[in-house]
Amino acid sequence: MKILTINAGSSSMKFSVMEIPENRELVNGYFQRIGLEGSFYDVKINGEKLHRDIVLENHLDALECVKRELVELNVVSSLDEIDAIGHRLVHGGERFKESVIITDEVIDECKKFTKLAPLHNPAMLACIEASKSAFPNKPMTAVFDTSFHQTMDAANFLYPVPYEWYTKYGVRKYGFHGTSHKFINQEISKYLGRNDLKVISCHIGSGASVCAINAGKVVDTSMGFSPMTGIMMGTRPGDIDPSIITYISEEAGMSIDEVMNDLNKHSGLEGICGKSDSRDVEDGIAQGDELCILAQDMYTRRVANYIANYNNQLNGADVIVFTAGLGENSAMTRKDIIDKIASLGVKLDESKNNFRGEFRLITTEDSKIPVYVVPTNEELMIAIDTYELIK
Repeated sequence: MKILTINAGSSSMKFSVMEIPENRELVNGYFQRIGLEGSFYDVKINGEKLHRDIVLENHLDALECVKRELVELNVVSSLDEIDAIGHRLVHGGERFKESVIITDEVIDECKKFTKLAPLHNPAMLACIEASKSAFPNKPMTAVFDTSFHQTMDAANFLYPVPYEWYTKYGVRKYGFHGTSHKFINQEISKYLGRNDLKVISCHIGSGASVCAINAGKVVDTSMGFSPMTGIMMGTRPGDIDPSIITYISEEAGMSIDEVMNDLNKHSGLEGICGKSDSRDVEDGIAQGDELCILAQDMYTRRVANYIANYNNQLNGADVIVFTAGLGENSAMTRKDIIDKIASLGVKLDESKNNFRGEFRLITTEDSKIPVYVVPTNEELMIAIDTYELIK
């Protein structure tokens, strides 16, 4: 069965075509800087990487490129050969505790979560609608980032606010990047031959979250009610004092919507140094840009603090894992974070850290907690869930 997976992020989109149940990848691609200057995408097929520089105004432009590439690269002779499409959706609330086949009812339910994931849900829902036209009568599934985090207990998923905010309005921590954290936990558990691992999974990229996992169950995670909270990100601030919102609204004469737009799209790395892409930040650091240096320090401090918090909650982690854009590819960011958790007895082996995108141990033999880099594969998780639902 040939399954197309669509994994849309706030400014990126990954796709792949998988043959399941063989778990064989036929092609994959990664669109980056969507809606930003210098957008491009890479396609990998038969071990060859093809680079395309192209203006990508939105995710629909990216999906049109996918359709063209699949045929031109002879992945399929026609789009009819695609048996199903699996979509990653950021928010399923408490309504969706596992992956589901997409129906009109599911789409209507997911639209209700747009206020909670304004950077992601519109792009993802637009990809679903476009896929319905591009692949008529093909089954589609939704794989939710929030599902994996449903094992958190109330002490961690509730906020200390009036309890009826939860019972009436659903105010609680939902957590995100669950598809990635689930995959990482499975991969490191399989590699180490244990199903009882206490794992701190660090999905750090333009969007970023840290997750504490004990024997396959989520104990806590940094993102909360929305994907804005937790650690600092490319354009999102992470944890801030909520009083800032009303203060800035009054002082700057901005509406709440305008303030929230700035928090979602113009904060984080971009808010501090004007650059949302970590590669641009690292270039700025190399040139001595003080604001880029500051932004990097702020970012890595916040990741390190969450790791320390979750090490405490797990009563001592067995392993720390870095994944996603920065976690897999930025030796600087990995080093900066590990240097900031030296009090946990974590020791970086710098001779092992200068690489990109490989499964690798990067700490010394006497490091109290080993740190691995594990490339994530949300697409495979999406394809497997899709297969299981429609077979």
